[in-house]
Amino acid sequence: MSISNPGFDPLVIEELKEELGELKKTFKILPDEENADEFVNFYFIGMYQGKEVIYDAALYTLRLHHASEVYELAEHRAAQKFPNFKSISYEEDENGNLKPLTSEEEEIGWFITEIIMEIEEDESIKVQEFVDVDTHHDYGIGVDASLNVDHIDEQVIAKFIEEFNDDTLKLDDTMYAFQSEEEDIED
Repeated sequence: MSISNPGFDPLVIEELKEELGELKKTFKILPDEENADEFVNFYFIGMYQGKEVIYDAALYTLRLHHASEVYELAEHRAAQKFPNFKSISYEEDENGNLKPLTSEEEEIGWFITEIIMEIEEDESIKVQEFVDVDTHHDYGIGVDASLNVDHIDEQVIAKFIEEFNDDTLKLDDTMYAFQSEEEDIED
């Protein structure tokens, strides 16, 4: 019998259990170029309807979630203002240097920046901690979660898994807004 979703396959689950045992961890961080201080994609094993399953989790900070929501709204407003709007994509030349933007892309970029500053200033977008579970995921069960922490590290991941699996995870329902952190420019 073949199982269409490998995250439910007992053999695949057993392989991950062995790997986690060797790692001496409750999770396996997936190699992903998007993994950073504020976002991590990982697998862990938990229960679903009385059976073990692999959870494919994306865990990120509330600050990153807020920034994503703000940028999405700013892009939406840019699309309303500029009829030829498409997301700005930066391209490199043969030497690995960024090619200059067109004047329209430059104008759109400045417009988006102004909108982001305006949204942050008036705190029109607020976010709160959440966990979304996707039982129709292509590998196991998908978990998308955002927590009000400064960064995602192994301790945050381990605590999240423990509380998720024990059904003791308490989410903060406070609504938060964040400001972009300005980078110091040295002379």
